Amino acid sequence: MKHLLKMLDLSKEEIVDILNLADQLKYELKHGIPHHILQGKTLGMIFQKASTRTRVSFEAGMYQLGGYPLFLSSSELQIGRGEPVQDTARVLSRYIDCIMIRTFEQNEVEDLAAFGDIPVINGLTDFSHPCQVLADLMTIREYKNKLEGLNLTYIGDGNNMANSLAVGCLKVGMNVTLACPQGYYPDERVLQFAKEYPNFKIVNSPKEACIDADVVITDVWASMGQEKEAEIRRKAFKGYQVNDENLSVAKSDVIVLHCLPAHREEEITAKVLEQHSKEIFDEAENRLHAQKAVLVRLMDK
Repeated sequence: MKHLLKMLDLSKEEIVDILNLADQLKYELKHGIPHHILQGKTLGMIFQKASTRTRVSFEAGMYQLGGYPLFLSSSELQIGRGEPVQDTARVLSRYIDCIMIRTFEQNEVEDLAAFGDIPVINGLTDFSHPCQVLADLMTIREYKNKLEGLNLTYIGDGNNMANSLAVGCLKVGMNVTLACPQGYYPDERVLQFAKEYPNFKIVNSPKEACIDADVVITDVWASMGQEKEAEIRRKAFKGYQVNDENLSVAKSDVIVLHCLPAHREEEITAKVLEQHSKEIFDEAENRLHAQKAVLVRLMDK
């Protein structure tokens, strides 16, 4: 693994290896066992989209690994004033050991990797959110003790989370059902990938999607950059909510996950969120551990 650009790039073996290392690093952290594996290494973190979990988890994780995290706001970089991404990639490659970027266009992440000489991590784009899905898979395995054969349901927009969940979960052997309104399906690249898997389907009924679900996941109806569409999306996604009615047909031990931030009473009710807050905030914590595993695999050569 040279980079982490999107879930489509990872093999099942690479995903499982990251999860196993994340489990180990989490155990060591909880038991006070130092793991300064990246002593002397520097991570540059480019943010063109605001963040809570991504910035804090990467910054804390790099520190715990013995390295140095460097926050790079796009407003303070020449990339924010029109410098080509390929030039930024070449320059940063001579200063630091790895780049994490949280931005809009997937092409920007791909170009950083193509023109630079150091590993690149996708902290989020409009197409893909691999770091979040690795944390989700880690959390699911913690609660269910396996991944293969589990029924995963995603309710909501066919956005970067739907794209990455579909790919990641199918690769590790899960059965994936997406409930999305017409016109809000995942990216065509993901649909082409999923055609090879008979255990994948898209439905328009959230309740139908939840039948026998082991895991139910949702995300906000309007992501960053879609604020002007918020009212239109509220109408389109009416009923696409994780609530008691839809969960009534899921398995009795179903877990509910949300990548956060959550808009209570839109994509998830406050009641359901609080009932499943343990797994949701374990999921948020696991961003730290999964990303540390990615950092180690990319930089500890």
